[in-house]
Formats: sequence, C-alpha cells, structure tokens
Amino acid sequence: MPPATRRLKAPMLMPDGTMVARVKGTPQGGPISPLIANIFLHYGFDLWMTRKYPGVQFERFADDVVVHCVTERQARQVREAIGRRLVEIGLELHPGKTRIVYCKDSNRRREFELVSFTFCGFAFRPREAYNTKQGQVFTSFLPAVAPGKLTDMSRRAASWRLHRRTTLTLDDLAEEVNPVLRGWLNYFTEFYPSAVIPIGKRMDRHLKRWARKKYKRLERSDKRARVWLKGVRKRAPDLFAHWELRY
Repeated sequence: MPPATRRLKAPMLMPDGTMVARVKGTPQGGPISPLIANIFLHYGFDLWMTRKYPGVQFERFADDVVVHCVTERQARQVREAIGRRLVEIGLELHPGKTRIVYCKDSNRRREFELVSFTFCGFAFRPREAYNTKQGQVFTSFLPAVAPGKLTDMSRRAASWRLHRRTTLTLDDLAEEVNPVLRGWLNYFTEFYPSAVIPIGKRMDRHLKRWARKKYKRLERSDKRARVWLKGVRKRAPDLFAHWELRY
C-alpha cells in the first residue's frame, strides 16, 4: 500500500489517548495534506478558471487566490462564479477573507472601500514611487512586507534573547541568527525593501542590549553602546545579514 494511502487511512489520536477512524479529510498539519490540497485545487479550480475565464489572470498559493479583473462588474461576476464552482467541488469561499479590492494609483483615483490586500506575506496597497527618468514622485499599487509579518519577525528576534547570551562572541551570534535573517531579507526585500528596515533597527537594539550586558564600560550608556555598534558595523559591514539594509 502506498505511503500516501496509509496516511489518509490512519486513525486520529484523540487527547485522551483513544484512536478514532477517519472517514473523510486529511490529517491537519500533516505533510500530505498541502500536497493533496494543491492537486485537488489544480484540477478543481486552476484548470476550471483557465477554461471559464481564459482572459482573467490569477495567482494561487495553497488556498489563497488573487484574481485580476478590469472592472468592478467583472470582479463581482467572477466572484459569484467562483463561489458556485467551489460549492460544486465541496468547498466554499471564506466570507471574511473574500473581498473586492480597488488597485488605486496615480491613474486610478476612484474612491473605493478597500484599496489593499495581503498575499503571501506581502501587503499590496498604494505606495509612493519614484520615476528616475522623469524625476517625478507618483503613487503606484505596490507590495511590501505585511505589518503582521514584521510583527512575527520582531517576536522571533526577541525570542532569541540575545542579551542573555553574553558568553558568546559577536561572531557566534551572527552565525546563529544570520541564516534566519538572510531568509527574511531574500524574500521580503524583493519588493519595497525599505519596508523591512524596522527589523534591522530592532536587531540593532538587541545587539546594543547584548553589548551593555557584556561590557561594563557600556552598561550605563545607550549612547556609548550605539557608538560601539556603529564602529563594529563600519569595521565588519558583512558580519550581520541585516546590515545590508540601508538605514
């Protein structure tokens, strides 16, 4: 019997230790669940969408979908059709997350209730942009790291408790945190990199706090710790991954 089949037929372990047979669905959090969901939605949604609306572009990541329409009327028609299609395949649109958003910019100035959305960790909304050829500032509908993702990154950085790890060297700290920092930067600086600067500043505050705990000459002066960290960054600009940000 193939491993995937065994996973689907495996009973569910309840909090009290009993085993309950599963008659439908896939194990929540199991590695097979997203794979099967993607296969199901590829045939149940992607191919249907391509046949039904060949001129309408869309992106899907797992069960999150962004559909691009040219008018509000078309957007409402497509949303209704998608809702009916999902019912046909045993699913439904999430009532709180399914929204029509107006991609407002300098060329689209109509007033609309919603002008932003989040997809794959990026917040898409009107943002200031700069035309280098014409030297003009204008408004464009652009993605940048979502505020919620910034909060998640800040919490993750705080969880490292760098200020308590004074037995380590800066090289030790960098070796530990850089893989995570690089992952964040490689992904979230692809668009509007300046939006990621707050996490860089947050990391610097953690490093200053570490320095004040480690070195007695710095423990009572945030200004001295700031000057010290600035000197370290100047001497070794590649030591920490977030120092590639310009701030």
